[in-house]
Amino acid sequence: MPTTESPDAPPDQLGSGLKQRHITMISIAGVIGAGIFIGSGEAIATAGPAVLIAYLLAGTLVVLVMRMLGEMAISQPDSGSFSTYAERAIGPWAGFSIGWLYWWFWVIVIPVEATAAALVLSSWVPDVPQWVFALLVTAILTGTNLVSVGNYGEFEFWFALIKVVAIVAFIGVGLLAIFGMLPGSPVSGASHLYADGGFMPEGFGAVLTAMLITMFTFMGTEIVTIAAAESKDPAKGIRRAVNSVIWRISLFYLGSIFVVVSLVSWKEPTLVAGSFQAALDAMGLHNLSWLLDLVVLTAVASCLNSALYTASRMAYSLSKRHEAPRAWSRVTSRGVPAWAILASTAVGFIAVIGNYVLPSEIFAYLLATSGAIALLVYLVIAISQLRMRRQVDDAELELKMWAYPVLTWVVIAFIVGTVAFMAQRDGYKLNLWLTLALAAVIAAAGLIRQQRAPDRTRTEA
Repeated sequence: MPTTESPDAPPDQLGSGLKQRHITMISIAGVIGAGIFIGSGEAIATAGPAVLIAYLLAGTLVVLVMRMLGEMAISQPDSGSFSTYAERAIGPWAGFSIGWLYWWFWVIVIPVEATAAALVLSSWVPDVPQWVFALLVTAILTGTNLVSVGNYGEFEFWFALIKVVAIVAFIGVGLLAIFGMLPGSPVSGASHLYADGGFMPEGFGAVLTAMLITMFTFMGTEIVTIAAAESKDPAKGIRRAVNSVIWRISLFYLGSIFVVVSLVSWKEPTLVAGSFQAALDAMGLHNLSWLLDLVVLTAVASCLNSALYTASRMAYSLSKRHEAPRAWSRVTSRGVPAWAILASTAVGFIAVIGNYVLPSEIFAYLLATSGAIALLVYLVIAISQLRMRRQVDDAELELKMWAYPVLTWVVIAFIVGTVAFMAQRDGYKLNLWLTLALAAVIAAAGLIRQQRAPDRTRTEA
């Protein structure tokens, strides 16, 4: 796709079309993925009411990681975010490796979310094949991303607003039911927190397993540090996002899951199909299933939109650092990295098609290669912050990691422990080993590249 640069703008410089309201809403709802509406049921069925501990553990990890990332991002806003910081703190091979892994993660998200959107749409219009909806949704969001970054921001603003309103309303209605104030509701109170085998019916091991399920639903919180680089005041947007992450996780995840486990038995078979739907059914609000489908569709579209945006910006950053095809860092007159978007989308389109034509086992292996990337990203962020902090004067930092370096080391130890736990769980071994195999191949390529060009000039994205 040809690019058209304005005569007074560099041909490879991103624009600054994201407004502060875009950044604010992206930061508020960036933590709300489709997983909270769908995947949370599996976590509840695994750990029972103690799933709240699982969300608390995973949420605490994300809060600490975001604090570390915020410390680096405010002082050095960059579209490559933690990939760029890894290059500066650990070495070019690290930035190369984590950048490509992160790009792969979001490229793989595209077919998953496109298929989820198609499932909802095909339930409304059953005569149209699912694959048509999957490709159509992907094509529409790709087109809007190609026009301007402002389109991404505007779509995310309204997607995010719908998600926030829906969850706040769900919590509000749920609390009315818990306190016996919801007219016509057949349930009240919070007896399911302890009446079905106790608060922790399956033991702490099940809580840790549930934590693995919940942990990956938080992936995307870090997107705001990438998006802020395309706003006029990156530091302001990042600071707000980092400072608000605690209440966002507390409200959206802990608040909504508390309502579910209070009103629905963790043994309820319909939980796995959708925890929010199970709670609405328990409250006698069956007629709102269409509205929940709409919210799920919005969450899926939001995640797909973010996947397209985030993958393209990481591809752009890698290209700026000469670690990806040079064309990927060329931008249009609106500051959009068109080639990076098209390249990321092309792989996503192929994966969408593969989801329907490949045997399910093969596609499952493809998905498994991204199964532990979130943990690798968090680990690299922690190590980068640990090293970069030593290179700066504390007085110059606008935002600091709490209790440095103790909490940073605690995070590193926790992540290593989680990886070791994954290696012991049958349901997660495949994800872990395939992810580590992919990471080893990419890291080897990065090390070879670094050795061949040890004195290359680093170009900041």
